[in-house]
Amino acid sequence: MPFLTNEQQSQMLANGTARARGEALDPLPVVKLYTLDAGAVWLLTELDADGDRAFGLCDAGTGSPELGHVSLSALEGVRGPRGMRIVADPHFKPRQTLLGYLADAQRDGSIND
Repeated sequence: MPFLTNEQQSQMLANGTARARGEALDPLPVVKLYTLDAGAVWLLTELDADGDRAFGLCDAGTGSPELGHVSLSALEGVRGPRGMRIVADPHFKPRQTLLGYLADAQRDGSIND
């Protein structure tokens, strides 16, 4: 998985396992993915055991950010309007939990971090 480091993958799998056990979670986002040539952003917190289906705050750049699932393998094939790939932000440091980002994104119409 080119988007995730081993450490990020481990943390996201642990968060996914906890949610699958029914634990209530509001974790810090583990990774921020974004398009270099468009306004799409994904703040991801969890990964299913299959290692592909991730959960987090998804903003396709349409003004309607929402919590949901996304396939990492599908994102690998996505290109922006200028043909640029989705990348992981190596400098991302979460400043609040996922639900905090959700509240801000719903108020602002986009993920701003």
